[in-house]
Amino acid sequence: MRFIDEANIRVEAGDGGNGCVSFRREKYIPFGGPDGGDGGDGGSVYLSAANDLNTLVDLRFHSIHRAERGQNGAGSNRTGKDGADHYIRVPVGTVVHDAETGEKLGDLVQPGATVLVAKGGRHGLGNTHFKTSTNRAPRKATLGKPGEKRLLRLELMLIADVGLLGMPNVGKSSLIRSVSAARAKVADYPFTTLQPQLGVVSVDHQRSFVMADIPGLIEGASEGAGLGTKFLKHLARTKLLLHMIDVEPYESLEDPVAAATKISKELVKWDPELAAKPRWLVLNKIDRLPPVSREQRCREIVARLQWRGPVFQVSVLTGEGLHRLIFSVMDYLEQGQKTHG
Repeated sequence: MRFIDEANIRVEAGDGGNGCVSFRREKYIPFGGPDGGDGGDGGSVYLSAANDLNTLVDLRFHSIHRAERGQNGAGSNRTGKDGADHYIRVPVGTVVHDAETGEKLGDLVQPGATVLVAKGGRHGLGNTHFKTSTNRAPRKATLGKPGEKRLLRLELMLIADVGLLGMPNVGKSSLIRSVSAARAKVADYPFTTLQPQLGVVSVDHQRSFVMADIPGLIEGASEGAGLGTKFLKHLARTKLLLHMIDVEPYESLEDPVAAATKISKELVKWDPELAAKPRWLVLNKIDRLPPVSREQRCREIVARLQWRGPVFQVSVLTGEGLHRLIFSVMDYLEQGQKTHG
């Protein structure tokens, strides 16, 4: 199924039921007095995070969601029934915004989490409430309040521990295929990854992390070039970024250092907080270089980038260096859990 990560919907909470004007009428009780009941509250609309969903595609075809209206009050002080709440199931990782104001209403990162997006209207009051010592037979009741109505913008952001970053065709899809069961598309042309891919990397018994393969970025991505910013937001939840570089690109004349610098600039333009995330350099395709020149080439790239973080030399094709990389990532993530635990 195609990955659908955005949807716009309209939600309408139920109106409150109206209060009732009624008077008690029984034999031998000529002055029974008011007995109009209150209306019921209108139902509210909630979003609920579900583990068994991974796309917002269904909401594209069901874009209006309404909760029940509260019933009107009745005589004999009978209160109207409350309207039923309406729950909209969305995938875990859904962020909801008010489409008109831009206000962020919720971020559903845990299974079963809910967020109120439209509150039901309050009930109206029956005439019983308006009886006083001077007004024994009030003919006044109030109407129920209208429920909230909103236009919502939903975005599904992948929940992954590690995000792969880099230009098209640097080997991100091949890496996630090599270290997980994800079957990302691999081919010798740019933009083979057209939608995010998630893979669970099992390091050893009961130790694993989730890796996300994000479509490759190009210069101008923060302004919408190439695949634009459509998938940049999926990196926001990650704890670590792996910036992959092709040490010896034969498909392109572009210098790998210049390409990496462009990616860094795009991250800063898109979101400075994202650019400040921990980022490791992964120098891929070292199998293309003879052993005598490999170290010199890698040192040159690191020096020109003025890279201060961890550096890994790997060959996704042969598997060289991957064991060290994934175990280092696992150790880093576990250390972070201990620090924040």
